[in-house]
Amino acid sequence: MLFNDHRSLRLAAVLAAGLGLASIASAGPPLICHPFTTGTGAPLLPWAEGTNNWHLPDHGYDRANLVADTLSLLSADAPILDRMENMRRAAIYADEKPAMAAELLRAVVERTKTKPADAHAEALEWFDAGYLVETYRQLGLIYQHEMRPSHSRWTSLVPDELAELDGYALVQKAAALAPASRAELEFASALMSREPLTATHLRRAASSAPAGSLLAQNLAHYDVR
Repeated sequence: MLFNDHRSLRLAAVLAAGLGLASIASAGPPLICHPFTTGTGAPLLPWAEGTNNWHLPDHGYDRANLVADTLSLLSADAPILDRMENMRRAAIYADEKPAMAAELLRAVVERTKTKPADAHAEALEWFDAGYLVETYRQLGLIYQHEMRPSHSRWTSLVPDELAELDGYALVQKAAALAPASRAELEFASALMSREPLTATHLRRAASSAPAGSLLAQNLAHYDVR
């Protein structure tokens, strides 16, 4: 498992990165505040209909199914952008249920302990663990900076035993194992890093994103320099 003493410094800078590099529509912690564009018909956690609103959970969704549903959607054949949107939604659903959030993160991290035969499948497991823990942390920034009124005294969604987990490092490990998904992983890395890494990752993602692709559509919300 990877840990990083500089995680707090990176997290403190991520809000500024989100506000500085993102357009007005996606301002705020970027792993949370901007829904990701996915393929038509992509299997996703239920969500309410709305216009440009990052926080539209479906009130009819039974959150008791959240852990099982999310793990099922994070399958070996799920594209990176689908995974990103599903983990964004899962974090929002788990917002008021820290015990459920902890259960989900523990389950995702547990999958990294059994090495699959396929390197790409292994990469996805590392990616999910790293991406979800950083998504939880960015959700905390929303309350820390009073961007959304707290429903109660906010409790960190990251359980104590995983508090030092370095999600960014795990995503870099995933990128080394899955060169075919490198562009999407560069995009994900940009959204959880600080400058100058943020701009570097965005440039790398953009250089490999075909015009009109889903990745290009997602990158359009950011100032790639």
